[in-house]
Amino acid sequence: MAQQASAIVPYAAYLRVYEPLAAFPEPERAHWVRYAKRDRVPTAQDELKRSLADLLPVPPVAVPEQESADAFVAEVDGVVCVCPWRTRLRGWQALAALSHAAGDQEVAMPQTVLDAAVPPVVRRQAAADYERWLTRNPDARPWIRTALWHVPVRWFVLFSSEEKEFAKPGTGEESVQQFVLRYRTPMVQARRRLARGLKVLREELEEGPLVDGLVDVGRWLEEFHPRSLVELDYGGLAHAIPEEQLADDHSAADVAEGIAALREGDGERAGVAYERLTDRWRAVRELQFAN
Repeated sequence: MAQQASAIVPYAAYLRVYEPLAAFPEPERAHWVRYAKRDRVPTAQDELKRSLADLLPVPPVAVPEQESADAFVAEVDGVVCVCPWRTRLRGWQALAALSHAAGDQEVAMPQTVLDAAVPPVVRRQAAADYERWLTRNPDARPWIRTALWHVPVRWFVLFSSEEKEFAKPGTGEESVQQFVLRYRTPMVQARRRLARGLKVLREELEEGPLVDGLVDVGRWLEEFHPRSLVELDYGGLAHAIPEEQLADDHSAADVAEGIAALREGDGERAGVAYERLTDRWRAVRELQFAN
């Protein structure tokens, strides 16, 4: 059992927003003040293991009955910031997205597998619960976005290459227990980079998924306090990618170079940067089909 509890749960990346405590109304603020003083707070692995454990009963618990009271905690220039898990809300959203995507050739869970793992009657009940909940909470939004088996290109637009942090187990200030690759930047920088990138893409490219995705991320970021911290965490992907490739991963730099090349009218250089990026992440996505 000890070995099972220590296993790494793959393979998702996360885009998170940490808000200062002042951004939360009472009594929630008081809860997070107390929470941030704890000696240990749960990790992303803890949340994933809890969610997977809920899928074992028959019928499975597709979405927690109660919202999580946990959060990730970070200190930014002496200011304590928290990123609430909101596991129940994210569970509803993920289940809806998975139901819509089932049958897509790029999705690793075919309809028959989805029905076996989370039966249609369970999904219908979860959807009805979510709809009722939304009528009472129309402005709800998660502090965390998740991507399976890849990092969306649009996420890299928010960061610079210099903000990359790569730590091996047992090294670094936090003495991490597993590989960590992440980017962190102030909200003001993330919004500025997104606006600049979106301007270039709209001027040089036709409307498409990348532009639409950036617009969506921009609207999401506008929901948060301007002194927040934005984090891109490779999460479980850091264990699917060889160490040397993690160390040599310059995806944010490739995205920045591609946008800069487009701004300068150099389509060839932009194409080369984009090809490097897509080749890197195509290899990672194909791992989900490995035996």
